[in-house]
Amino acid sequence: MTSSSTDNWTPNDGDLAEIIEELPTLIAVRDFAGKLAHVPWFKSIGDELAPAHIDLARAYLNALGFPEVDVALVPDWDTALTLAENPHWDSAAWDAEEMLRAALSADVLERIHEQALSVVLTHVSAKAGAVLAELIQDVAALWELDDEAFLNAAAGAAVQATHQATLALAAEADEDHPFLYKFKLFEVGRWPIGIVGSTFNLF
Repeated sequence: MTSSSTDNWTPNDGDLAEIIEELPTLIAVRDFAGKLAHVPWFKSIGDELAPAHIDLARAYLNALGFPEVDVALVPDWDTALTLAENPHWDSAAWDAEEMLRAALSADVLERIHEQALSVVLTHVSAKAGAVLAELIQDVAALWELDDEAFLNAAAGAAVQATHQATLALAAEADEDHPFLYKFKLFEVGRWPIGIVGSTFNLF
């Protein structure tokens, strides 16, 4: 694997292929990265919650350790903006995700070098970021939105979920891992904004 001392170096498909050749367990990560351009990002936002979407949300909440939290539909971007800027996020949920992230990182680093993990995570996040940077402009045009900061926050949430799911796949986590359920919500076109009080807000 070729290294670089430049700050703006971005891993390419060749770098990832070289790592996977040495670590076949990362094939799932390669396949995951390949499908990011085909995810229907944000296509279901504002729609009524389908039973399957509620089931996914409940599965995520149960796996995260918050089975008592209700799932609520966020009906429009104005409401989403209000919720996204809400200062009363459930810090316990955030802490739970951070603990999971740290545990997955530790599991992966028992098997692969830290530099290899960095290449994998950077590669997948860069792919997601490139897809979402273009797509979020289409979303903005469709909904007549001009708040760049908020649009970037929406795209950033999707990239973060991609990062989390990549870690879960690299660690060969069980299929019922919270990060995999969370990404599946994006895969069905939703934006899981997060928990405020006793409500999990799903756009």
